[in-house]
Amino acid sequence: MSGTQTMPAASTSSDDLAYTTAADLATQIRRRDLSPVEVIEAAIDRIETRNPSLNAFVYLGFDDARARAKDAEQAVMNGDTLGPLHGVPSALKDLFDFKPGWPSSLGGIRALEHNVVDAQCGFCERMETRGGAVLLGKTNSSLMGFRGTCDNYLFGASRNPFDLSKNTGGSSGGSAASVADGLLPIAEGTDAGGSIRIPAAWCGVYGYKASFGRVPFLANPNAFGNADSPFLFEGPITRTVEDAALALNVLAGYDSRDPFSLTERAPDFTAATRRSVQGMRIAYSPNLDVFPVDPKVGDVVAKAVMAFEEAGAHVEEVNLGITRSQQELSDVWSRLYMLLNLQALDAMAAAGTDLLGDHRADFPPEYLHWVEVTQRMSGLDFFRDQAVRTEVYRGFQSVLNNYDLLITPTLACPPVDNATDGNTVGPSSINGETVDPLIGWCLTYFVNFTGHPAASVPAGLSDGLPVGMQIIGRRNDDVSVLAASAAFERLRPWQHTYEACQTRSLEV
Repeated sequence: MSGTQTMPAASTSSDDLAYTTAADLATQIRRRDLSPVEVIEAAIDRIETRNPSLNAFVYLGFDDARARAKDAEQAVMNGDTLGPLHGVPSALKDLFDFKPGWPSSLGGIRALEHNVVDAQCGFCERMETRGGAVLLGKTNSSLMGFRGTCDNYLFGASRNPFDLSKNTGGSSGGSAASVADGLLPIAEGTDAGGSIRIPAAWCGVYGYKASFGRVPFLANPNAFGNADSPFLFEGPITRTVEDAALALNVLAGYDSRDPFSLTERAPDFTAATRRSVQGMRIAYSPNLDVFPVDPKVGDVVAKAVMAFEEAGAHVEEVNLGITRSQQELSDVWSRLYMLLNLQALDAMAAAGTDLLGDHRADFPPEYLHWVEVTQRMSGLDFFRDQAVRTEVYRGFQSVLNNYDLLITPTLACPPVDNATDGNTVGPSSINGETVDPLIGWCLTYFVNFTGHPAASVPAGLSDGLPVGMQIIGRRNDDVSVLAASAAFERLRPWQHTYEACQTRSLEV
């Protein structure tokens, strides 16, 4: 076929498509039952209607999305080869995630409100080029990704669609909220301490962090500049395990620009979702040895993990042998991740934007505290922290050498109330024990020390709010994590929980 053609218009409203999966949308577009233009217009309409009360999107790239949707429709009409997510709406996160021409505030730094980075992150590149997805804009994040909540001085807090007074979790909070609220079926998350899994847990969606190297991480400097920090990841936030697997089929695979990118051929992740978990040996840790866990969270996860026994697996409670306190370990994470932040800030200062000098008031006091702590570190201090990180890795391996999977709560507490000053933090104590309000209540950052694959699965509700269960696999065994996630989804489906989001008030 040649020339510009259009698909027949259908009478489909934004609400009709709101909770349609990415897999179903892609199938209907491929069959010409739906037009990419129709799908994107429906998503735009829903974002315009619902985002003002949610504060999930902070940049709307609708002109670019409409143009791309028209091209996607023409490709369908031409009979072109289509990507697995052709015409499916998605979004980038507003952190270290770039699309040429789009602003990047690095998580709501006021001085960077109109900052444009002429680069393309890996998620953007592969989702558009290999997947055929259409990016609608950028979602809210915490400043520099340095906390487990989603709030900043520029855009304010993202609101949890299960309860607008509560936070979404972070740092990929805007992405998780937009997926839970039916604004789109799949969005980008990045994860240095749990930033995919944390908001997935609080927003009742599925968040997947692949094995280190499975999804290439493109940065400047490249991964040599961050391999000694907590491992960094890009990945999908979705409402179904199948949609996450589809995204991984697009995102995974070798890229020579990342020196730690796995060279082996990636498996078919969608096939993994159909695998049985019968006979698997599954380790269960209610607290990773050292975390205080709110009983409301612990009870939900303890009941949820028994679904794997119903699926034919063997579940056994274990101890990892971790002896350092959770406060000491969260301090290690904060120092190592701040080193990565300081590297980025130093590069910006060398290019003429001295954020810590000229715009210090843009940073919350908790962030500046860790700037000062980390600036006093010596090289020997750095290697001492790496030794602590190694202890956590050995604890994980002591379990995963004998079990196929390790299951824990994703977080130690339910969602917290949003602040009104742009500086929402997590709890300072749980069960009477002091925790770091930035990251100390997140059982996720251990997996960034180690690089194992991990997912947060909706485990159930407590007082109407979502609780996440973390599934951790052996290094490079993403297939088993996805298989277990899908098995749990079949036995304990969670799609009905989104009724609370669908029927929520649009007033704040």
